[in-house]
Amino acid sequence: MAGTDFVFNIAKGKVKYYCELPASADALIVVPLEAAGLEADATLKDYDDLATLLAGSSNEQTTMGRKTLSSATITVDDTNDRVDIDIADLTWTGATGNAIAKLLVCYDNDTGAGTDANIVPLTAHSFDITPDGSDVTAQIAASGFFRAS
Repeated sequence: MAGTDFVFNIAKGKVKYYCELPASADALIVVPLEAAGLEADATLKDYDDLATLLAGSSNEQTTMGRKTLSSATITVDDTNDRVDIDIADLTWTGATGNAIAKLLVCYDNDTGAGTDANIVPLTAHSFDITPDGSDVTAQIAASGFFRAS
């Protein structure tokens, strides 16, 4: 997962804020999307919440499941006039199920009582794999999963 393929329109200008996890019961959620039925990036980036995105023709790969992250590393780089945001590498143990084409990094403002309707998709990353029962690791680039400059 090297770099960002795109930032969802709803999240432009807000990724750093969401990654600071400003609410009391919030988290970043990584959602794998199946290759089959995956909508074009131009269509995906217009979705404002995960429920609406998943109601389209794109399918969540639920066999591997979502990953919940409770932190992100935010680095303000004044020398290069940018902000880099990184998350830990993600590992799915004994991954199986349908082929994956993208990973979404989303913000859930209420992990206890929220629904997919209040999960905001932030970024999408190409991640083409076919799970075969072995461990799968999504390795984040050294510069992080998101950069604003």
